[in-house]
Amino acid sequence: MNIATLVEQRQLRRKVQGIAAALLPYEADGNVAVEAFKQHLIATCAAGLINAVNMDTGYVNYLSDAEKREVLGWTVEALGKNVPFVAGTYIENQTGDIVALYRQQMDFIVQAGGIPILFQTARLHGLSSKEKAAIYQAVCRGYPHVLAFELGTMFAPNGEIFCEDTIRRLMDIPEIKGMKHSSLDRIIELKRLALRDALRPDLRIYTGNDLANMFEYGSDYLLGLASFAPEKFAERDRLWETSDPAYYALSDALQYLGNVAFRPPVPAYKYSISYALRIAVVIQVGSRHDVVKLE
Repeated sequence: MNIATLVEQRQLRRKVQGIAAALLPYEADGNVAVEAFKQHLIATCAAGLINAVNMDTGYVNYLSDAEKREVLGWTVEALGKNVPFVAGTYIENQTGDIVALYRQQMDFIVQAGGIPILFQTARLHGLSSKEKAAIYQAVCRGYPHVLAFELGTMFAPNGEIFCEDTIRRLMDIPEIKGMKHSSLDRIIELKRLALRDALRPDLRIYTGNDLANMFEYGSDYLLGLASFAPEKFAERDRLWETSDPAYYALSDALQYLGNVAFRPPVPAYKYSISYALRIAVVIQVGSRHDVVKLE
């Protein structure tokens, strides 16, 4: 399927899988606000979204391995042992074998009942597509469910938007069941969707584009933006699935939120979420206002 076809044929009434990258809140004394974190996970799950922890929204680049394991423990305590969740594997600034470093973190995630998603490392920048794919294949070998993460440098310097040959090779790895794409570029993501449809229709593309509703064209989503108001994102998804006209007003309101919160410098969106989770957020839907308490 080519890009023009994807644009012309939005996937109406499609059931979307939504994942919210959870903020890791802190108290004024610098300690993690553990109970607030747990309650946010519970509320996100109750709304109908899947939680993702130890993501960039959760300050994963500042956490030690021990702290990341603590987050996994709190997640299981909040959600229960049989509730699926996603968790980031981040190895930047660590020394040692790349494959071993990834797999060590993935083991902890899988043992906790989570699905690992692979943050990119700058240590792979400059390698050929074949070399990168070989490392990913070794990292993923034997795991039941792995997600790959393609992250633009506007989010983090360790990120990289892969060339098409690398994407093709990653799609050939059976353990990779989904790929998160965060370029903030609609055209690049449409190309990912077209390639997915041609080569591996069962693979999910999770949009990381907080500036556009790419799920309308076949992406699912894994968004920090969804952490602002998970119940509203879940409501939007249901309205889309049922072709309810109320979808458009709510979708526009959430998209406006994305354009405000993710304006440059993009990483500052984490401050915006932390602020929003402390106040009443007013979302205008048509001619009325819904006040959503997020604390």
